[in-house]
Amino acid sequence: MKAARFSRLILFRIAYGLPALHGDTEHGAGAQHGASSAPGGNTDGTGCNRTKWSKLPAPARRRRQREPPARVAPAAPSSLPAAMSNYIHVPPGSPEVPKLDITVSEREGPGCRQGALQLLRRLRPHWRPEEVTLQLFTDGITNKLIGCYVGDTTDDVVLVRIYGNKTELLVDRDEEVKSFRVLQAHGCAPQLYCTFNNGLCYEFMQGEALDPEHVCNPDIFRLIAKQLAKIHTIHAHNGWIPKSNLWLKMGKYFSLIPTEFADEEVNKRFLSEIPSPQVLQEEMAWMKERLSNLGSPVVLCHNDLLCKNIIYNKKRGDVQFIDYEYSGYNYLAYDIGNHFNEFAGVNEVDYSLYPNRELQEQWLRSYLEAYKEYKGFGTEVSEKEVEVLYVQVNQFALASHFFWGLWALIQAKYSTIDFDFLGYAIVRFNQYFKMKLEVTALTLPE
Repeated sequence: MKAARFSRLILFRIAYGLPALHGDTEHGAGAQHGASSAPGGNTDGTGCNRTKWSKLPAPARRRRQREPPARVAPAAPSSLPAAMSNYIHVPPGSPEVPKLDITVSEREGPGCRQGALQLLRRLRPHWRPEEVTLQLFTDGITNKLIGCYVGDTTDDVVLVRIYGNKTELLVDRDEEVKSFRVLQAHGCAPQLYCTFNNGLCYEFMQGEALDPEHVCNPDIFRLIAKQLAKIHTIHAHNGWIPKSNLWLKMGKYFSLIPTEFADEEVNKRFLSEIPSPQVLQEEMAWMKERLSNLGSPVVLCHNDLLCKNIIYNKKRGDVQFIDYEYSGYNYLAYDIGNHFNEFAGVNEVDYSLYPNRELQEQWLRSYLEAYKEYKGFGTEVSEKEVEVLYVQVNQFALASHFFWGLWALIQAKYSTIDFDFLGYAIVRFNQYFKMKLEVTALTLPE
């Protein structure tokens, strides 16, 4: 079974123009984010369902079957296919971002501090090293983030983000920097100070990182909807007709998922609770066929709008988004559906918090009003427009579950962050199958 599983992954990589795997047959694992059941259910009056459960039921699906080993094709070139480009172009005149030949240790201790101080000598030469305080932020499950400041004030904080182990398999760092610069040029991102060998430095944004209970608040979710609409109307394609890279990226992630784990108990859990490669491949083909035909526009998307990536400044009465690793051109409805999935949280995932229909319709109307205003079409929104977007968003939420399920499997293999990535992958795939029948029963209005 292991040989057949590995061979199918090899052939899939070749078919998608991706490099073949070499060496050990374990190739990745990880997890991320919340999910969604279909709208409805018991609520607390905020529009977020509140019925909690500790474990989702396992989805009904075909079991793994033994197959004869498939023939392994020759290795493909090691470069990514050109089609992976998301066509992001930085506006002319945007300031260049310095790249510093400095490596910062991802392990806490003197090595990490020494690397951070090397960066600060370039970025804040007037700071005295002995007065610099380093604060580790612990919310992230992809990278390590350190805040650097002097004295008791946090008016000037330099954030040092150290890329997680093997995250280059998941993230195109050049495209991330392009997205960062584009968003900064449009007032949607903080200042990017520099990149370094294994990370980047940027401006700290004053405000509060949100939690699931905040995103149900109408005063806040209307700000989120408006800010997302602003990003979705940014033109960064330099005349190209933008295309989504969702399916290519999903195919790449599929090709990197592990075939087994060295730990016997972990491997047993992996084989029994994660769908087989054949099932995953069939679901991907089904999603591409169905979702691509829903008519959702392709726009510049954040693609990772979990609660902690939203900074709310109560004094200014606005929100800003952070972390643009997964930003790029994608289906508009995917970005919103992914955000709705994130209402469930990350560390303690509770899918009953997926927004009900009433809250979604309020959110989507606010979004459409802002989107049309940014596009110069006025602010009048019809019931039909809300209904169309509602159907698109809830069906694209499936792709979000699937994407982060694959992501989590890769992280489970490589990440050094203390997080149950395999458990997260199981939860995301379970929720995908749980909501599939319900949301695909939704139909677009005539």
